Amino acid sequence: MPGTDIMTHIPLVLRPDPSRTVIRPFFASDQPPFVVEGHTRAQRIVDRVLTLDEADLANELDRVMTSLSSRHRDVEEVLLRQFSEVKGISVGRDDVSHKCALLLGAYFSEEYSFEAAALFNPCMILHADQTNLEPGAIRFAMSLRGIGEGHVSSVTFRIGTWKPGGDVIVDAPSGTVVSPRIESAEGDGLDTITRVTCAGAADASESVLFPVTESQRQGIEDLRMVRFVDDDAAVHYLGTYTAYSGAAARSEMLTASNFRTFDMRPLKGSASTGKGMALFPRRIDGRYAMLSRHDNENIWLLFSDDLYTWNGGEKIITPKYFWEFYQIGNCGSPIEIEEGWLVLTHGVGSVRNYCIGACLLDRDDPSKILKRMSLPLVHPSPKERDGYVPNVVYSCGGIVHERILLLPYGVADSFATFASVALDDLLAAMV
Repeated sequence: MPGTDIMTHIPLVLRPDPSRTVIRPFFASDQPPFVVEGHTRAQRIVDRVLTLDEADLANELDRVMTSLSSRHRDVEEVLLRQFSEVKGISVGRDDVSHKCALLLGAYFSEEYSFEAAALFNPCMILHADQTNLEPGAIRFAMSLRGIGEGHVSSVTFRIGTWKPGGDVIVDAPSGTVVSPRIESAEGDGLDTITRVTCAGAADASESVLFPVTESQRQGIEDLRMVRFVDDDAAVHYLGTYTAYSGAAARSEMLTASNFRTFDMRPLKGSASTGKGMALFPRRIDGRYAMLSRHDNENIWLLFSDDLYTWNGGEKIITPKYFWEFYQIGNCGSPIEIEEGWLVLTHGVGSVRNYCIGACLLDRDDPSKILKRMSLPLVHPSPKERDGYVPNVVYSCGGIVHERILLLPYGVADSFATFASVALDDLLAAMV
């Protein structure tokens, strides 16, 4: 693709690790023609386990516990919970021995490798903890989209440091991952707030968000995190993501005070039925502001007095250049800089090439485009084009520090890498 590459590409690559697994429920049911009234498939599995003599039960349980304990904590607690949640069986926790309950729990559990196929579409924000760093360094939090069995999307997290001179270090993820579980669900319908906890997670990399509600059944996609500062200076860590049920996609919002407990809530309104919503990091003239691509083609600007309801909007950025003729959307929340709002964009062109671009919006009136890139900032190169989905580079958000943009991005829906550029060079490349 023509043009001069103004990015400094950082030799750091994050790849999927199939050994990172969670324990999740594994329930089987009968197909309609084979339903046995009063004798569920779950009950038949239980009946078979109950035929084991003590020695065989102990041997199989020992094998299970040895395998799971090598990369999971609190395995007994997890297996007992799985057993207690099985429906349609005639025995309970008090009806069988402790060992039998554990083994029954194992038969209704599975290990799920949430990033077995891919780890991509990263987003980064400034971490709440900026202590114990060398002068000029910052600590960031990062989310990534993992793809596992059945093309199901989950969200995983990392912590890293951006050092003076440009070095980027991402802390090695823990070998243990904590399965998310629903702590509470309050409200009805689109007003339901689902609190999910990864209880016991020692650091951010031990938390993972895989689908826990019906609207997310096929995936939680492309979390766009934002460090939101309210008018009273209170800081909130929020994120918009796409919930995919397998039949329909909609936008939802995540609230996190840490990386162990998350509140997940559907967004309402006509603009919430699409993908790619990204919240501005503060109110504008007393109202929340959001970018959206709910028509699947253009970038829209929306305002709302309610953080969870988004209607109408104004189309502000439309496809203009050859690399975005098919569609244009945002690559994360706008970043406030001295000159205005820096918006990272994605454009889709010929042969479904996804490129990353940028534009600058007016700080007081973000409906005004001050300038934009006529050529991509990052595009699929011969070195970065092959993978699960070829010819795609994509990001869900970067950060600016000391007038330098650090951009994490996914390649070919397979892995993630990083690049940086001075804001002065980036703005000079816009027309």
